[in-house]
Amino acid sequence: MRKNRAMTPHVIAILVMDGVVPFDLGVPAQVFGSSRTGPERTRLYELLYCGEGTVRTEAGFSVTPDHPLSAAERADTILIPGIHAGGPVTDGTLPEAVRATLLSAGARGARIVSICTGASVLAAAGLLDGRPAATHWAWAKRIGGLYPQVDWDFDVLFVDDGDVLTSAGVGAGVDLCLHIVRGDHGAEVANAAARRCVVPPWRDGGQAQYIERPVPPAAGAGTQPTRAWVLDRLSEPVTLESMAAHARMSVRTFTRRFRDETGSSPRQWLLRQRVEHARLLLESTDLGVDVVARRAGLGSATALRQHLHATIGVAPSAYRRTFRHAG
Repeated sequence: MRKNRAMTPHVIAILVMDGVVPFDLGVPAQVFGSSRTGPERTRLYELLYCGEGTVRTEAGFSVTPDHPLSAAERADTILIPGIHAGGPVTDGTLPEAVRATLLSAGARGARIVSICTGASVLAAAGLLDGRPAATHWAWAKRIGGLYPQVDWDFDVLFVDDGDVLTSAGVGAGVDLCLHIVRGDHGAEVANAAARRCVVPPWRDGGQAQYIERPVPPAAGAGTQPTRAWVLDRLSEPVTLESMAAHARMSVRTFTRRFRDETGSSPRQWLLRQRVEHARLLLESTDLGVDVVARRAGLGSATALRQHLHATIGVAPSAYRRTFRHAG
């Protein structure tokens, strides 16, 4: 959990390489650019797109970064978007200038982040040796074969390993960026950024990627209406049986459809929503910890402490001191 209380924006350098995925290139600008604070909506992040000359994207058009690689030397965070071509995903090689930039950033303690196959760049630089990491499931065989020294998890949305964070493909990059904002500035700022980007505010990093799953039922036939119903009743003792009854399904059918649509079980999802609501209440109200626990449906301050510590490793009082009135 990081907190930058200074008004100086946190500098993020995005390294743009040949074969870059345009979606991954745009995600940081959308999420971090939407993360603002105060009545004047002051930006919390400064983004530097860095590279050497014109770069060809995997979509067939070219982009020219505004800054040279050397500009990344002043960055607090280095971010590598996904790539679909080049040495990191073909033979394990890496341009020496990129390697030097990454190793220098790691040595000075900068946070290092990758989206999708950008993890191959970190692996080629040796920054993932012996560490857990995520990337897109469709690249598992190739990237896993190139970098067996990495503890790959091809099932999860993202992995937060402290100073190095990696995500799965496409939409998971949005989840990871929002996770970073939440860790830096709290749930209230992250939720506002998510609303501006018109995306869900939070999906847990350990949630499964959607690997060859069937298409969910059409709107109105799935579990989404029940999930919305539950979110309006987090302070109440909602059960699996009551959720299934609301959806007019058997418990078995509801559980199966819920997992197909969300990647987690109803009980796991409900607990995450309760903890997330408790975090928001700790940030935005002066309610006592017991009251926060009851309003989030966690029952007691003891239960809240246990679940919050399991989720982010801190007690409610410490979390409140860090993020109270952050926005």
